[in-house]
Amino acid sequence: MGFYNFFLFLSLNLSFMSVTSTYISTTTIYLASAQRPSATITPFKIFPNITTTTNTSASSYWLEEISHQGLAPFNSNDTSYQVFRNVKDFGAKGDGITDDTAAINKAISSGKRCEPGVCQSTTTSPAVVYFPAGTYLISSSIINYYLTQIIGNPNDLPVLKATAGFQGLGLIDGDLYGANGLDFGATNVFYRQIRNLVLDMTKISSNSTAYGIHWPTAQATSLQNIVFKMSDANGTQHQGLFIESGSGGFMNDLVFNGGMIGAAFGNQQFTVRNLTFNNVVTAIQQSWDWGWTYLNININNCTTGLDISSGGSSAESVVSATLIDSSFTNTEVAIITAYNGSSFPESAGNLILDNIRLTNVPVAIQESENTVLAGKRNGSMIISGWGEGSEYDPNGPTPFEGPIVSFPRSESLSPGGKFYARSKPQYEGYPLSKFVSVRTAGAAGDGVTDDTMALNAVFEYAAIANKIVYIDSGIYKVTSTIHIPSCSRILGESYPVIMGSGSFFTDIAHPQPVVQVGFPFESGNVEWSDTIVSTRGYTGGAILIEWNLASPANSPSGLWDVHTRIGGFVGSDLQLDRCPTTPNNTSIVLECRAAFMSIHITEYASGLYLENNWFWVADHDIDDPNLSQITIYAGRGLYCESKVGAIWLVGTAVEHHTLYQYQFDNTRDIFAGQIQTETAYYQPNPNAIYPFPALAEWNDPDFAATCGNSTGGNCAEGWGLRIIDSECVYVYGAGLYSFFDNYNTSCSDQGNGEACQARIISLEGNNTDIGIYNLNTVGITNMITIDGRDFGNYSDNLAGFVDHIALFRSE
Repeated sequence: MGFYNFFLFLSLNLSFMSVTSTYISTTTIYLASAQRPSATITPFKIFPNITTTTNTSASSYWLEEISHQGLAPFNSNDTSYQVFRNVKDFGAKGDGITDDTAAINKAISSGKRCEPGVCQSTTTSPAVVYFPAGTYLISSSIINYYLTQIIGNPNDLPVLKATAGFQGLGLIDGDLYGANGLDFGATNVFYRQIRNLVLDMTKISSNSTAYGIHWPTAQATSLQNIVFKMSDANGTQHQGLFIESGSGGFMNDLVFNGGMIGAAFGNQQFTVRNLTFNNVVTAIQQSWDWGWTYLNININNCTTGLDISSGGSSAESVVSATLIDSSFTNTEVAIITAYNGSSFPESAGNLILDNIRLTNVPVAIQESENTVLAGKRNGSMIISGWGEGSEYDPNGPTPFEGPIVSFPRSESLSPGGKFYARSKPQYEGYPLSKFVSVRTAGAAGDGVTDDTMALNAVFEYAAIANKIVYIDSGIYKVTSTIHIPSCSRILGESYPVIMGSGSFFTDIAHPQPVVQVGFPFESGNVEWSDTIVSTRGYTGGAILIEWNLASPANSPSGLWDVHTRIGGFVGSDLQLDRCPTTPNNTSIVLECRAAFMSIHITEYASGLYLENNWFWVADHDIDDPNLSQITIYAGRGLYCESKVGAIWLVGTAVEHHTLYQYQFDNTRDIFAGQIQTETAYYQPNPNAIYPFPALAEWNDPDFAATCGNSTGGNCAEGWGLRIIDSECVYVYGAGLYSFFDNYNTSCSDQGNGEACQARIISLEGNNTDIGIYNLNTVGITNMITIDGRDFGNYSDNLAGFVDHIALFRSE
């Protein structure tokens, strides 16, 4: 369907050839220029309840029916490459009788994709592998490839059922073991998902070790809406989820039934939400970590709930766990820990509990065979706050083990006593007629055509017509701002890329947004998921996402699996050939300045829920076969200056920006956890003073003024977290890392004095009610700085490779 014919459906006399933006009220459609309005605009509530479902067929799902026309424009077979793959089109039967292993693996692997053991990573061969309802018998592992989304029908979850003689490490193996270890480097496995499946291991002998999913993984990955069915026989050896390495990550809405271990977790950091364990011997076994944040974990009829005692008190391998809004029911021991007064490393084994309900749980917390905190065998109790570790306030550190006063919660963040949460919408209740494809609407997505007009037009149309926008896989080049109006619902196919390009985005003193959600003073709701925003070439004046929309705290807007990626991929013109590392050269390639800021939550914005977002300046070329390091410059990471607040950051990460990663300025009511940062690998060559000058109007840090001789070397490097004149900002787990000094890692090697960066957190001005649970740092000399005064020297907080503070409160 042509671009102009498509928009005849509007039956409105609108001209999309001019640069206009459409607003709708209860009676009139207004046309406004692209200038920011000076008065409040209240959009008409086209869909008063955005979660209402209207599908008349319980088992049908629109994704199976929509026209599949996604592109992989830089694939060597770009005209024939198939993005969407229905496993039944590759011979799978789903009848519970036929062995579907080969057919499913063919659906994943066909088309010369990024094969484990052959390819490290690539952006050129994305795939959505879809399972219609049915039972799919498998006799060996389903092998996952890079950049793959495995999606089942959420209206009738398809079942992967293992045969009695099943062979393999996981019904789904997310990273095969080869001759030299994992085929994909676990810290470099990005951009993949599995959702809407039942994994049935009950035909495998209970005496045999079996795994549901093997999932060593990194950022921008997720597991969602999965049921693990395991044997609950005495002595069962089944395990649901096995993660032994990586740098994650996020997962949610998982159910584990039966088994010896529900989830075996080992990874640098992770955020997990809404996990349920029923009749498991040990619900969660944490083998190692730096920091994990658990939200809404519900453990029922288990022997042990959460075991973080790995390594014992003499060699603790779990640094920290933060458990929030969770419950244990009919479970013998809720939590096993190894922390005691003489445990080693001294600052490992930290635990924070915040709002935990126990029902018929005799032992709440156990260390070795000793009861640290008793529960109630018959009855209920609430642990409002409890912890073990080292507490810092502006006056210094204090070891603690016992009750704590948990951080206060505002009603806006925690309605009904639990933190607000909402899973990524999949629109499973909507018919196909509710969706509109951007390629059907005239966008090309080929990485060459200017798609600015087409995308702006389809977003305007969909908001007016109450449609859900489907961004087909592809790369959508835009040469000016894309505006997403209130009442928009948008989702992508296999991480389509909206890529800002051209002179509109080059002025580093007057930046422009690539994607703008709402105008200042605009109110309403937006849902946006599964998309990447990026830039091409020199675009030092690009703000990749600008969020202005004001949404109510009790019905916030949402941003799920939406990422920014700056450089390091085919089509970006910011790869190894143009932006190599220059550790032996003090001059820089100015053309590799590729963004002003990743995401700006403006003073007008409020009511925004972010989940599993990675705002990344590429440190390596992910389309280079050797994953070679590169140097890309982007000024600022996530900047939040919302005056009203009600902002949730659930499982977010911000990496490699010049001036800072997270900055909260004159804002309030922020939930953040787990947050994760990395300092730019090239710093201090150049340091953070260059190549983006500090701009007072953006409240940038002035390192030239604040870094004197007293701070030592490597002071002028990007802040991991900066909080200015703010109130009620609470961080529920943080990993802030500086691994490099001008691409050399010796400064962060354990025992070398944590000399990569002098400071990482800055609290400035009139802050009140600022709190951090379970702070982990790498390569940082001083872990917290308050108005220029340093606290938390690493040497007092050694926890192995990382340094740790369990609890910090501002004055």
